[in-house]
Amino acid sequence: MTAEPENDPPLPEEAEEKTQDQQGESLFAAPVMAEQERMIEAILFATADPVSVKELNARMPHGCDAAEALVHLRKRYEGRGVRLVKVGDDWAMRTAPDLGFLMQKETVETRKLSRAAIETLAIIAYHQPVTRAEIEEIRGVSVSRGTIDQLIEMEWIRFGRRKMTPGRPVTFVVTPGFLDHFGLETARDLLGLKELRAAGLLDNRPPLGALPKAGEGDVDSEEETDEGQSELFED
Repeated sequence: MTAEPENDPPLPEEAEEKTQDQQGESLFAAPVMAEQERMIEAILFATADPVSVKELNARMPHGCDAAEALVHLRKRYEGRGVRLVKVGDDWAMRTAPDLGFLMQKETVETRKLSRAAIETLAIIAYHQPVTRAEIEEIRGVSVSRGTIDQLIEMEWIRFGRRKMTPGRPVTFVVTPGFLDHFGLETARDLLGLKELRAAGLLDNRPPLGALPKAGEGDVDSEEETDEGQSELFED
């Protein structure tokens, strides 16, 4: 009867490599959830702009789950002076709404929107994506280039996709900065049109289709019509 050969003991080099692999695995073990919450808390407090889950995962150690940590952290901040809020697809730390009055002395109003800009912004928020022609049809007056430029400069609106209609006009949509400024998670959280009119933010306008022909009718009183308006719609 032949005895089975015994396995040779591993060489010192092989044993050392195996030990290093085991150490490497332990080095990449994800921190406990409480520690992941602390990491996210530190990142969000140090960042003025909202941060995406993808960016949080990229900053945190290997194996962390930022999405799960955010859920736990959001519950932890319920009822506190600051809240963890979702802005679009991103996350940020913001003052609790009922304590906003404490920040009034810190607020500096640098620019006041015109009536035309307020109405244009409201239409874009409620009807996005919306073209310039559609904005004019809803308002019943022409929209000057200066009004659009002001909202783009404030980073409250941006260009959206071109519409698949003749001429492929460009559309406008609100930005995450707009949602963040007004404490909204999505545009669906906006007030109803009745509330806006009651607040004086929208005027009653002629019904759709009542827009005057080209060269006739009113233009925003705050701005003059610019012959170069079509530049906004060129590639």
